[in-house]
Amino acid sequence: MLIREKVEQAKKLLDKFDVDCWLTFTRETQINGDPALSFLVEADLTWHSSFVITKKEAHAVVGEYDRLTVEELGVYDSVTGFVKSFKEPLLNLMKKLNPKQIAVNYSEGSEICDGITYGMFLTLQRVFAEIGFENRLVSAERIVSALRERKSATEIDNIRQAIKHTEEIFDLVSKFILPGRTEKEISLFMKEEVVKRNLEFAWEPKVCPAVFTGPENAGAHYAPTERKVEGGHILNMDFGVKVNGYCSDMQRTFYIAKEGETEIPIVVQKGFDVIVEAIDKAKSGIKPGIQGVEIDKIARDIITQNGYAEYPFGLGHQVGIFSHDGTALLGPAWEKYGGKPFRPLEPGMIFTIEPRLTVEGHGVVSIEEMVLVTEEGCEWLSKPQKNLIHI
Repeated sequence: MLIREKVEQAKKLLDKFDVDCWLTFTRETQINGDPALSFLVEADLTWHSSFVITKKEAHAVVGEYDRLTVEELGVYDSVTGFVKSFKEPLLNLMKKLNPKQIAVNYSEGSEICDGITYGMFLTLQRVFAEIGFENRLVSAERIVSALRERKSATEIDNIRQAIKHTEEIFDLVSKFILPGRTEKEISLFMKEEVVKRNLEFAWEPKVCPAVFTGPENAGAHYAPTERKVEGGHILNMDFGVKVNGYCSDMQRTFYIAKEGETEIPIVVQKGFDVIVEAIDKAKSGIKPGIQGVEIDKIARDIITQNGYAEYPFGLGHQVGIFSHDGTALLGPAWEKYGGKPFRPLEPGMIFTIEPRLTVEGHGVVSIEEMVLVTEEGCEWLSKPQKNLIHI
């Protein structure tokens, strides 16, 4: 069971980081759910809810109507329900545990670790002041980041299944793409296949899949249009699905032959080969302890040394419950990324590798693969695209 795996993992992380207690404090989770909550409970919660994990124990204080749902998980040493106020049972528990540090889910640098709202943080400070614990609150960023980034066996299996479906749908759509078909028609074909398989989209269906054909297209993160596929176009697409709540996120590139054209143009083939080289060498550089900025530089240098403009984003992001997940990033030292590119890579992290370049007059070449950081280095999760798909 995934929640049992993650709660046990959280206990070990508290021991590793020598933090006494991790508290996730939330309410009306359908509206204001904490990103960490999916590792702690399976259903939405209504009233003020507290999940308290120490190095050896796990406890919950939740609304009475949510108590049985949490109890049935079988992972908490105690589950206390309340009706009028959470304050008394939570304070009684905290006084009993008497932690020197109480890590809560706030962070300036990582959106996945910043789940507590400001109002709920103020509530904690006010309530804990009654027992003199208000100054024991610290950021849980290290714990939440590691818990989210170091995938368990179940999480990896879910992502492998999502990748398998994604690759199968890419294979199917490669037989559907023809000159004259629009980006929207190609997207609809893929969407229908997702529905047939009873899968979820990895991100907003309006832009999943994203389909771009030809030169001067709309670029990344834009919905498919009525633009038609034509001979001489490079066509690329960004697509992913969810299996048991876990995502894939991949891109594939195609070339549409002109009438009578038997070989891929040299400039197109060169652009594709440069992307493949950048991905392969970046993947070879990934190992525990290295910083993401170093991996981004490997791929970025290959792109620019071959005469192409550098891609205007990080080389790769983590994937998990969301298509963009985790704190560590394979990215450049740009202000918008803060400290993310400088976090050391760790076993269990799953990344995309997705450089891109433009071939003038034809379109964008972009491949996105998925890899798993291992104890020794890195392994493919997706089957890497090594040949340009010729339509």
